[in-house]
Amino acid sequence: MSTQFLTVSPSPHIHSEDSVQKLMFGVIIAMLPAMAISFFVFGIGALFVMLLSILSCVVIEFALTKYLLKKEPAIIDGSAIITGILLAFNVPSSLPWWAIILGSLVAIGIGKSAFGGLGNNPFNPALVGRVFLLISFPVQMTSWPIPFESRMQFLDAATGATPLAIIKEGIDAGIPVSELMSKIPSYLSLMLGGLGGSVGEISAVGLIIGFIYMLWKKIITWHTPVSMLVMIFVFTGILWLINPEKYIDPVFHLLTGGVLLGAFFMATDYVTSPMTIRGMLIYGAGIGFITVVIRIFGSYPEGVSFAILIMNGFVPLMNKYIKPKRFGIKKNG
Repeated sequence: MSTQFLTVSPSPHIHSEDSVQKLMFGVIIAMLPAMAISFFVFGIGALFVMLLSILSCVVIEFALTKYLLKKEPAIIDGSAIITGILLAFNVPSSLPWWAIILGSLVAIGIGKSAFGGLGNNPFNPALVGRVFLLISFPVQMTSWPIPFESRMQFLDAATGATPLAIIKEGIDAGIPVSELMSKIPSYLSLMLGGLGGSVGEISAVGLIIGFIYMLWKKIITWHTPVSMLVMIFVFTGILWLINPEKYIDPVFHLLTGGVLLGAFFMATDYVTSPMTIRGMLIYGAGIGFITVVIRIFGSYPEGVSFAILIMNGFVPLMNKYIKPKRFGIKKNG
């Protein structure tokens, strides 16, 4: 009689014929529209940051997996490429080369390999690298090239404030929202990419196209992104209705900063998000709530990265205590 062995491996666990590699490259395809728009808006800077970030993450993962973890490198699964793209999406197109490499080292080395590699990391690696850079090099990480004006420049690109920073600083200075609105792009520009910000967060249209593609291919489900966006819309909407001169409308919050990028591509990460539908809904709502608290009441104009990392820390508890009903178990009493 032949003996069959079970293969035990860490997440992501997908109950379908899809492989990890197929799913990862599906996510990469979904990011192409936002990537193309960022190249058009920021030009050579965005292209340089993207290529260097991807190359750095792939090389660092190969070296750490082979020589530190003593495992066979599996860079062809696409996970290192996704980390590189997401890291590039979360930084300015003028970020110096050494900061990109350092961020890649932290993302892969601390955010991923330190926990045992793909499937073992509790926090989103790209966000670990992004937050490290933001805290360590705030000047470089908050120097935002002006869209369309610096496409053929890189380090010496002209910079300006993001719409979020303009609103945050103005409100903190006591300026009414109605006066600040003239200083930010129209909502149509926010949809198409006419605003300062990180490489991958400037085009709502590109991100939404990628989201629709992932839903169509069943790479992700709607639960986490929708619950996150609904929470942000409702929370900021209530504040706006209370005092529209102190709090800006909810549509602005959805279209600016890293909300759509975080909701569609980072909060939905297989490894660091809950496994159950109820857990996903709570997880997304928690991210949305923390994002608004940081944006409105904190010192940072943006809070998506911090919110996702904080909720990443609660995922093991959600997976343990929020479970689907087991068949065949009889309740006592």
